[in-house]
Amino acid sequence: MIPHLRRRFNDAFSPDKYRRLLELVERGSGVPPAYPHCETPIFLPGDLTERCVRYGRKMVEQLLASAEYRRASDRAVPPQWKAPNEADRPLFVQADFGLIRDASGGWEPRLVEIQGFPSLFAYQPLFARSYREAYDLDPRLESMPDHLSEDEYLRMLRRAIAGDCDPENVFLTEIDPDNQKTRCDFALTEKLFGVRTADIAKLRKEGRRLFYNGVPVRRIYNRAIADELERRRITLAFDFRDDLEVEWAGHPNWYFRLSKFSLPYLQHPGVPTTRFLDQVDELGDPGRLVLKPLFSFAGAGVVIGPSREQIDAIPPERRADYIVQELVRFEPSVETPYGATKIEIRVMYLWLDELRAVNTIIRAGRGAMMGVDHNKGLAWVGASAGFFEP
Repeated sequence: MIPHLRRRFNDAFSPDKYRRLLELVERGSGVPPAYPHCETPIFLPGDLTERCVRYGRKMVEQLLASAEYRRASDRAVPPQWKAPNEADRPLFVQADFGLIRDASGGWEPRLVEIQGFPSLFAYQPLFARSYREAYDLDPRLESMPDHLSEDEYLRMLRRAIAGDCDPENVFLTEIDPDNQKTRCDFALTEKLFGVRTADIAKLRKEGRRLFYNGVPVRRIYNRAIADELERRRITLAFDFRDDLEVEWAGHPNWYFRLSKFSLPYLQHPGVPTTRFLDQVDELGDPGRLVLKPLFSFAGAGVVIGPSREQIDAIPPERRADYIVQELVRFEPSVETPYGATKIEIRVMYLWLDELRAVNTIIRAGRGAMMGVDHNKGLAWVGASAGFFEP
């Protein structure tokens, strides 16, 4: 997307350099890559990155300023998952954007999804560093928005995850973490901050307190998805509704509030028209829509251009749990040896003293969606890091 950098990279690429990239991320995290790592970093124009950052911030601010949304989002949190002592704002925010061409031929972001849930915050700086070293990238290229240094980033992330607690009593909780594809991030969270990973099913409750292997849990950096807990029928020793003597690094209610549920309430030129399925009287051509369940993860259950039969198969009592969104055809934007490839830009925010963009994750793909299942057997796709000219 920065033509001279793209040409230089493609001309100098070699499989040996890519193998070096994978060796560096494995050495840095101590864990072999468990999901596709794209052969190439993505070179993003600074004005496009800034626009994505600004759009995401404006969208979150719009939602939180809306009394209507605040009231409506109460119903987004299922009663069985509604935790007490909710924070008045999300600690972690992520906004995903695809790219289209505007009338002048430039690039314009369109929102795919917004989330109040953490992702690969510890891993992404290592990934960017590994690209730099493996491919000898220009050291002047930046990988974090707003000229943020890695040291400042890590100080902010430490504060977000551990707060004022001793890391000995802070745990990253996940379902069967040793078998999660994102275990590289778990390993780095411990390496950087001393925050260990705990299988959420192995927490134990005594009164209002939680313990892991006999160690008191003071603060939880939760990465367990409620949908997966229900789907796998995992029984916990505590209830999310319990009034526990525990702090949340990212209160769990925000996973539901700031989610696909938010999209119909957004009024912004960067947001495709979105409606709740139960509020749609006339669909028009369903081939021009995307059908999405509200609380699925990693693209599960998303149907691009659904048939009327697929929509009619959703029972009336479940329709409030789905949205239909205007189908936006994202444009391929990165030239590779295998043809032009689409990207999705995830802007990662921390909300400490202010809502601040701190990093990006880029996903590249040539399939119908960006997920692994839609890009099997393809080269130059998968997770990547963004670099910008200062």
